[in-house]
Amino acid sequence: MSRTHFGFESVEEAHKAARVRGVFDSVAERYDLMNDLMSMGLHRAWKAYAVAVANVRAGQRVLDIAGGTGDLARAFAPQVGSTGLVVHTDINENMLRTGRDRLIDAGVALPTALCDAETLPFAEASFDLVSVAFGLRNMTHKERALTEMCRVLKPGGRLIVLEFSKVTPALAKTYDWYSFQLLPRLGRWVANDAQSYRYLAESIRVHPDQAALKGMMKSAGFGHVDVHNLAGGVVALHVGIRC
Repeated sequence: MSRTHFGFESVEEAHKAARVRGVFDSVAERYDLMNDLMSMGLHRAWKAYAVAVANVRAGQRVLDIAGGTGDLARAFAPQVGSTGLVVHTDINENMLRTGRDRLIDAGVALPTALCDAETLPFAEASFDLVSVAFGLRNMTHKERALTEMCRVLKPGGRLIVLEFSKVTPALAKTYDWYSFQLLPRLGRWVANDAQSYRYLAESIRVHPDQAALKGMMKSAGFGHVDVHNLAGGVVALHVGIRC
């Protein structure tokens, strides 16, 4: 049976989804708080940048994959207006429910779907934009997911992938200390779960770097891919255009 990464651990592919589900079941209720603590609030600026680059217009159709607590979906909703559509999805029911409730609390009612990015339940050429923020690295078959994202985009449609990436060498030692020493402690103190946050740090290290992910996107059917490094490569925004 084929094996894949679960952080630094090698696991059978068939078991990864359940392991990842357990991580996000554990952290769903305090996910936003932990994101604020982990990034010192910067995740909000990174998402705002991604939304600005997306440049969504009234009447467009947007699919937010691994949408979690709904930050991107909430930002896109007023931009597409009453004539457009934003679909908020996630593979994890607890994360999706948390996001749906927060969207409703903010006065935003959107279609919400529990689905796997590797087998999207949408017709070909259905969307003008697909977004995925901090979710691609948790997918078992990233190439398959990227191909599916390309499939559901209209020709000329865009995919934006906001994800942790490879930092510049000057930041590497400090970033490693933060990721493997401080981050699990924050997880234990705030969410009573050090192990899940250790996995999150490890999953960043085994995720494809900027150049590798760009190549994967082009292989999946995107004719042009731009890469925007943020915070010294801590995060990268990849923007792909479907042929």
